[in-house]
Amino acid sequence: MPGTSYYDVPPSAARLTGSLRDIGYDFQTAVADLVDNSIAAGAHRIGVELVFDPNASYVLIWDDGAGMGPAGLLEALRFGSRRAYATNELGRFGLGLKTGTFSQCRRLTAVSRQARHQARYHVRTLDLDYIERRDSWSVLADEQSDAIEEAVRILQDGPGTVIVWEKLDRVLPDRYAESGWGRRRLNMLAKKTADHLGLVFHRFIAGEREIEPVAISVNGEKLAAWDPFARDEEHTETVPEEIFEVENGDEPSEVVFRGYVLPPRDQFSSQEAFERLSGPLKWNRQQGLYVYRANRLVQYGGWSGLRGIDEHTKLARASIDFDTELDETFQINVAKMSVVLPPTLRNMLERPVHDLCARADSAYRRAASAAEPRRPSAAKASADGVALLEIGVALKAAMYENTDLPGFRKALDTFRRRHPEVSAALGI
Repeated sequence: MPGTSYYDVPPSAARLTGSLRDIGYDFQTAVADLVDNSIAAGAHRIGVELVFDPNASYVLIWDDGAGMGPAGLLEALRFGSRRAYATNELGRFGLGLKTGTFSQCRRLTAVSRQARHQARYHVRTLDLDYIERRDSWSVLADEQSDAIEEAVRILQDGPGTVIVWEKLDRVLPDRYAESGWGRRRLNMLAKKTADHLGLVFHRFIAGEREIEPVAISVNGEKLAAWDPFARDEEHTETVPEEIFEVENGDEPSEVVFRGYVLPPRDQFSSQEAFERLSGPLKWNRQQGLYVYRANRLVQYGGWSGLRGIDEHTKLARASIDFDTELDETFQINVAKMSVVLPPTLRNMLERPVHDLCARADSAYRRAASAAEPRRPSAAKASADGVALLEIGVALKAAMYENTDLPGFRKALDTFRRRHPEVSAALGI
């Protein structure tokens, strides 16, 4: 308003940077946030290196993307960068590089090269110790260290960016910085990071959905995509996708649901494949919804309150895809680690989720029935039982699609009370 007076009150750099260290990252999710930036920069190769050096260990996250000049580096190191984000770009708040880094260490350096035919390197550093001493948002230029020298060496072949983490106080506290425990911890974190990145970025690694494939490595080992839906397995059952419209301002946006029933153990191609598909959370907790934002996995495991975890539905997994235009609707957080399903979408998902779980329950029971030792005279009874389970699944699927869910659940409860044996045979 004309004539309005105001005061600029910059926040204390020392206080604010300290509080931003506790947004909620762990090591592997912090690294994943930086991988987002590399993909946004057009990288085809991304590497993560955890280097143990007594009292001077460091982490490098490098890529062969477009690189940045001095102005771009300063903007990248700004808390809440001012640049705009394109639709379906993996960044969002302009905070991930800083908050992800400082959740693990006290010193962040970005080393970048833009020119393909000229080896010019730009080095800019944010150091929490320096910021706290000066209480200012100061970016240091052309700092030097063994880790920064290694970053420059990585960029000798062409453009790209290397992020350097030093002073790893949250990763290796001082009392462990030069011990065997410290070395083992870095090795353990490398394994966890490899598993996490192989899952979160599996569509990018595999080059799905017309995505240019991205090669990601951890400590020199190239990652394989971990497909949570076992689509390469012959006996995986795919449920037809459904598209739901969710309000987004003046126009609705689409959310896509795809369901999968994974094979039981004896129908997997190998025991090794079955164990691998159990995932980091193992079979029971790995069941549920896998929520993707612009093809990047944000949240997985569990049913987001739509139903509970159940041994009989552990083979059920489903993907939910949305574009970045729905970020606010899904309440995506800074660390890109969790979402909140909009109430209207939750209502729409109840039917397909229950249908999927009914199919998974049937597959589980069929496998359990086949595994039970049986006498020859019991063969016909077993076949009849499988047929009844199939009928139960078909009935439930039809009712979920054409009946209001509260009424259907009430009817099921009544049926179970009056006909418990028939209910058990039908699997309902």
